[in-house]
Amino acid sequence: MRRILNINENWTFLKNAEKVPAEMPETAEVINLPHTWNASDGQDGGNDYFRGSCCYVKKIRKDELPDGELYFLEINGANNSADVYVNGKKLAHHDNGYSTWRVNITGVLEENNIIAIIVDNAPTELVYPQTADFTFYGGLYRDANVVAVPRTHFELESFGGKGLKITPIMEGADAKVAIEVSATELQTGDQYRYIIKDAAGQIVEKTQTVEKEWNFTIENVHLWDGTKDPYLYMAEAMIIRGEEIVDQVSARFGCRSFRIDPENGFILNGREYPLRGVSRHQDRLGIGNALLPEHHLEDMDFICEMGANTIRLAHYQHDQYFYDLCDERGMVVWAEIPYISRHMPEANDNTILQMKELIIQNYNHPSIVVWGLSNEITMDGAKDPDMIKQHRILNDLVHEMDKTRPTVIACISTCEMDEEYVHIPDVVSYNHYFGWYGGSVADNGPWFDKFHEKYPNTPIGVSEYGCEALNWHTSNPKQGDYTEEYQAYYHEELIKQLFTRKYIWATHVWNMFDFGADARAEGGENGQNHKGLMTMDRKYKKDAFYAYKAWLSDEPFVHLCGKRYIDRVEDVTKVTVYSNLPEVELFVNGESLGKKKAEDHFFRFEVPNVGESELVAVAGECRDESKIRKVDKPNEDYILKEAGAVLNWFDVTEVEGKCSLNDTLGDVMKTLRGKLWFAKLFLILAKKMGDGQKQPKKADEKEKKPKKKKSAAAGMDSGTMNLISGLTVLRFTSMLGMRNVHFTKEELLKLNRQLNRIPKKS
Repeated sequence: MRRILNINENWTFLKNAEKVPAEMPETAEVINLPHTWNASDGQDGGNDYFRGSCCYVKKIRKDELPDGELYFLEINGANNSADVYVNGKKLAHHDNGYSTWRVNITGVLEENNIIAIIVDNAPTELVYPQTADFTFYGGLYRDANVVAVPRTHFELESFGGKGLKITPIMEGADAKVAIEVSATELQTGDQYRYIIKDAAGQIVEKTQTVEKEWNFTIENVHLWDGTKDPYLYMAEAMIIRGEEIVDQVSARFGCRSFRIDPENGFILNGREYPLRGVSRHQDRLGIGNALLPEHHLEDMDFICEMGANTIRLAHYQHDQYFYDLCDERGMVVWAEIPYISRHMPEANDNTILQMKELIIQNYNHPSIVVWGLSNEITMDGAKDPDMIKQHRILNDLVHEMDKTRPTVIACISTCEMDEEYVHIPDVVSYNHYFGWYGGSVADNGPWFDKFHEKYPNTPIGVSEYGCEALNWHTSNPKQGDYTEEYQAYYHEELIKQLFTRKYIWATHVWNMFDFGADARAEGGENGQNHKGLMTMDRKYKKDAFYAYKAWLSDEPFVHLCGKRYIDRVEDVTKVTVYSNLPEVELFVNGESLGKKKAEDHFFRFEVPNVGESELVAVAGECRDESKIRKVDKPNEDYILKEAGAVLNWFDVTEVEGKCSLNDTLGDVMKTLRGKLWFAKLFLILAKKMGDGQKQPKKADEKEKKPKKKKSAAAGMDSGTMNLISGLTVLRFTSMLGMRNVHFTKEELLKLNRQLNRIPKKS
């Protein structure tokens, strides 16, 4: 029988080490796994977090290992490439920072052993991801184990799988289930024993056979039915030699039917089941991606509290424990590989490897319904023939490996809906930020109507939408102000537009939690993307969280918005209350302002603002409290100030009737002179992008002929222009930092002086 020994404790960590040292330094750091070396510098901004090679070393005696004939080192997450050495001998190299992989270490084990793993997250053209809006944390950030097995055992070396594949297919009230196993070095007379148990542990079906495939029927099967009833069966497979169990594996599975209908959306077990949920990244403030089980569990609890029934696990393979939680809670899951932002022809094989590992390791999870091929891969345009070819290869690969689940892509907003690449997968979703990066909030619903009208047989969904919010506040929210109030308004409008269009097969908010993006310098707190419905430390639920809870959760509640917005200058202030109950009453200093009903779950009150007021919202048996205070001047603590900004909006010189960095690109380009200025700006960007895209080569990397750099304006089609037209020039220049393009204060002031000479169009 196999035995598993966790080896998370007592590793020696050496930073910036490309080779295994002959001797351990006396001052070397001792750490426990999970571990990342970017927990701090990957979240503080500047896009300067350490990306390179580090060494993890562990000493282990042979007599500390469990009994077995063969020993495998199991690594559940090493980002993004790793080499394994045992007793000085290199045994394996792996290029996928998000999957499980194993190395046979049997032949090199001695009485005393040194395991060394060189982990590398340095820039490369060979491994995804390399260009994306999140931090690529380096480290051994998940568990490490030694798996001891007999020579005859279920497969351990095939793409990180467990040698057990379960395929349930619904036929009426029954489930036709196929079990397939793979094993090594069976002896004559060995047999397989298969046992199926229900959720209570009672045996439903069993058999013993020499066949590695077994097909059976569960009559009147208990369905895995989403959040309503996520029922799970257990499959056990054993290798039997005489009366002895030689090896054993098991996996839970669920029986369900689903389809994605272009008119009626997602259909689960024969009924319409609108998918409304969130996307999730796997990191936390001060912890990075080195999450513990309690962190994963807490994340799931928050998502369930909001009432979501679907999660897009972006943009890579997540921890097996979290997929297990999705199965248990009934979450419908989009699983994907990090083929993202920029097509790298030299990494085509890497996308295939990552897809194989994703599917083989996660095939049995009933929560997963789609395999994601790529995300926003057309940032530099959608015409690249190699990129299109690679998507067709991946699409065919998925269909070959899994006959039961469709493929999907997440398209960047600027990708035209007619592009060939858009129509390669079975299902498509779009990342739209109308009302944040550009355009208007009102543009969202009509865009999807247009797609649905033009391609009525193609299921369309929303893979990302959202806007950033920090602890900034105003009574007059505006696009781009980073206030909690604008984020709440944005999501109120998107909820009403998206949730009422039943043909939209799924909606995924970007994002459930703020997350690390070290290249970002936005909103006054650098190093994070703040589009989350909760803060990165999980300590605060933004008002928008409760807007979704009002629409999605059955748990009665009432929430007063604006708890962090106390000081207000207006004599009468607007107060919003969210609830999933039909009626809300608001009390101000004990006096009722009356009861209100709201079909959209958003209750509005006009509140006299005099002195200090205690607010109490009551809905049924639920109540919530907050306070407001009348002040003469706006509280400066509520007004956005960029942290370490090269230039803040209030430092920009404005001339009446003339343009400035504080004007939107759309307004600047309303005149011929403005368009000419914008064209000159792109000449500057072309040079900066050309310089900024130069990446360091690794020591052993051969010199290659430099590739022709695309101009900064590449891919700047009408869709892109519409998207960025709502950005101020200053914000546009700051956002370019995510593409490694930076402006000095002197350069920005020079641009502003040029704009001050261009008349505004009235």
